[in-house]
Amino acid sequence: MSTSDGETPGDGASESETGRLEAFSDGVLAVIITIMALELKAPAEGTFGSLKDRLPALLVYILSFTFIGIYWNNHHHLLRAARRVTPGVMWSNLHLLFWLSLIPVLTEWIGDEHWDKTAPAATYGVVCLASAVAFTILATVIIHADGKDSPVAAVSGQSIKAQASLVLYAGGTVLAFFVPWVAYMLYATVSVIWFIPDRTLDRVRS
Repeated sequence: MSTSDGETPGDGASESETGRLEAFSDGVLAVIITIMALELKAPAEGTFGSLKDRLPALLVYILSFTFIGIYWNNHHHLLRAARRVTPGVMWSNLHLLFWLSLIPVLTEWIGDEHWDKTAPAATYGVVCLASAVAFTILATVIIHADGKDSPVAAVSGQSIKAQASLVLYAGGTVLAFFVPWVAYMLYATVSVIWFIPDRTLDRVRS
C-alpha cells in the first residue's frame, strides 16, 4: 500500500528514525568542534614571534577540525542512505562518536608544545584508526539492518580511499615512535584525500 505521493507508510517512519539519529550525532560533533575552538589559545604576546610559537597548535587544530568535518560529511551521507535504525545501529553510532569525542583532548595535548613527542603522535594515530574502524563497523551494521539490497551494501568494500586511510593511519601510528612529524604528515594526507566527500552513496540512491 502506498500514500498519495508514492511513498510507503514505512518510509516516513524510517526517515524520522534516521533523522533523529543524524540530528543527535550532529549535535555531538558540534560540541566536539566547539570544545576544540575554546581550547585554542591565543599567542602570549602581540608579536609574529609569539604567533610562530603557537603555529604547531594552530596546525593540529586545523588537522583535527578537518578530521571532524570529514566525518560529519560522510556520516551525513551514510545515514541518508540507511533505511532502518536498529539498536545495533544506535550503539555502533555511539561507538563512532566515542572515538571522535577524544579528538579535542588529543588536540590540546599536542598543542601544549608536545607536537614533537612520540606518545601524543602515536595516540592521535590510534584514535584516528579506531574512528575509521568504527565508521566501517557502523556501515556494516546498517547493511545488516537494511539487507543486502541496501544502498550501503551496494558500495561496501569498494572505496579505495577507505582502505588507504586505514593503511596510512596504521603506518602513521608506527612512525610516530620514530619520527612524530612524519606521522602527522600521513594523518594530514588522509584528510586531503577525503576533503572531497565520497558521493557514491548518493549516486546509488538516485
